Amino acid sequence: MHTPPILGPTLETPRLILRPPTLQDLEGFVAMMADEETARYIGGLQPRSNVWRAVCAMAGSWVLQGFAMFSVFEKSTGKWVGRLGPWQPAEWPGPEVGWGLSRDAWGKGYATEGAAATIDWAFDHLGWTEVIHSISPPNEPSKQVARRLGSRFLRMGMLPAPYNDHAVEIWGQSREDWRTRKR
Repeated sequence: MHTPPILGPTLETPRLILRPPTLQDLEGFVAMMADEETARYIGGLQPRSNVWRAVCAMAGSWVLQGFAMFSVFEKSTGKWVGRLGPWQPAEWPGPEVGWGLSRDAWGKGYATEGAAATIDWAFDHLGWTEVIHSISPPNEPSKQVARRLGSRFLRMGMLPAPYNDHAVEIWGQSREDWRTRKR
């Protein structure tokens, strides 16, 4: 089987390796999106065919936009634990750094650790001047991650179809706020 090259950077944090998704990551994505609790706020339960399309959309975004979500791996085990990072498809409410982790990776601080690394990367390499996080109003754990990152509630907003069935909270911060906070 042909293994295409990975198109994009690999980032490392103290506990994580982040790299653009490949089809080798498909089973992790499929398992995550088949878990009702995990998928609740990231598009809901998805059949394998939809997950395949989503992975291909992320990989394609790396080619077309030069960024997309990263696959996330634990350094200690090499296990795929989720996806996170920059994301801004057509009609999205702004330049987002988002996260979605497998349930067994919850509560370990991985979302905050990985999102911080990708916010740095987006500001430094993509030239973004702000970053947002689109959060479903009842998703308190994601709001906690946003707060730990230094983001604040900005406004209510809508995602584009097919995710436009309810309003989301838009959290975020400017590049200047991020850099000031990190100092």
